[in-house]
Amino acid sequence: MKKVLIIDDEVNLRSLLARIVQLEGYSVIEASNGKLALKLLEHETFQVIITDVKLPDINGVDLTAKIKSLCPTSEIIVLTAYGTIEDGVRAMKNGAFDYLTKGDHQSKIIPLVSKATEKALLQQKVAELEKKLIQKFGFNKIIGTSRALLHTIELARKVSATDTTVLILGETGVGKEVFAEAIHYESLRKARPLVALNCSAFAKDLLESELFGHAEGAFTGATKAKKGLLEEAHEGTLFLDEIGEMNLELQAKILRVLETGEFYRVGESKPRKANIRLIAATNRDLNKEIENGKFREDLFYRLSVFTISIPPLRERDEDIEILTHYFIQFFAGKTNKQAPTPDDNFLKALKNHPWKGNIRELKNVIERCVILVDGNRLSIDLLPFNFNDSTELNTFDLAVVEKNHIQKILRHTRGNKTEAAHLLNIGLTTLYRKIQDYKISL
Repeated sequence: MKKVLIIDDEVNLRSLLARIVQLEGYSVIEASNGKLALKLLEHETFQVIITDVKLPDINGVDLTAKIKSLCPTSEIIVLTAYGTIEDGVRAMKNGAFDYLTKGDHQSKIIPLVSKATEKALLQQKVAELEKKLIQKFGFNKIIGTSRALLHTIELARKVSATDTTVLILGETGVGKEVFAEAIHYESLRKARPLVALNCSAFAKDLLESELFGHAEGAFTGATKAKKGLLEEAHEGTLFLDEIGEMNLELQAKILRVLETGEFYRVGESKPRKANIRLIAATNRDLNKEIENGKFREDLFYRLSVFTISIPPLRERDEDIEILTHYFIQFFAGKTNKQAPTPDDNFLKALKNHPWKGNIRELKNVIERCVILVDGNRLSIDLLPFNFNDSTELNTFDLAVVEKNHIQKILRHTRGNKTEAAHLLNIGLTTLYRKIQDYKISL
């Protein structure tokens, strides 16, 4: 229900106003002074707040500023006496929606409350959507407790509040795009678009058109003008992933955007404006690329105003188990399974793996294991055939090693015993016997 708070120390006027507003279907709460009102606002959300300028403990103009600071999505209507209209004007400068003079407020209050409510509901809806976006894409979504990761998050949080260009460095699969999303959705540009482009996914000519757009007839097949991603990202953030793959000619054009805020569509001679924040990422060593003449040094200096290096998963051992449990829950939910529990050897194998593909590789491995598991335990035999399981087994018994190896091969062949026997270089009869001896379940 739409809620209104009325603040006035005159009991009769306050009660009359409350009755008028209630008859229009609003829920109304009354407060006799500013202190009580501020206490109520700590626990309840109101769409509209109506306050008198003259209160026993605070001036309504000053109260307006406090309320907007505490409840930015609520709208405030200020009641003034005929001789204090300037107070209403000052209150609007402090964030009030509008003001009314006492005497004619009874006939005008409902239309004004209706307009203020409409605006407040829209603002509250936007705020809720922004909150959901932050929960989905913000820093709280980044999983891990290792010191290296927490330090990286702290740096990213600090730069997110600015408009500074950011360069994110890290190996493939460490989560560079996740960090770019978090920086954007916790920045002042969060209500505007985040546009992402993988520079390695396009040929040179296509990449230029994708970024800058093109005019009609700019090249064969350009049957109509096209807006580029720079324009799509206007007033928002442009994320250029794998910028180390961009050719030198395009690098020069990106440098111009950063220096002048202008660009040209392909086939046009008139410059266009681009108000963007740029976040770039790469898994390459750009200093070596500069030495080899493959990356512009001046662009590097413009990009690396603020550099964030994301540590690889192998340097974050303590995060592997946390991420494993998270991905188990995630993929169990997607496959409508009860989440299985990883056993000790399974976790040891994960911690001993080099993770060249980082978090992306771990995610894929866990998804595969959750799909394959039949019971409620994740064991080492579920891991991929080529997985580096240098884990210490509970025993050095050769039979245990042989059993685990046969199980892994059978998983690899999806239970095809003929193919498994061929890979193991043993006879099919021998394989059947070992399956029976070791009580291997498929």
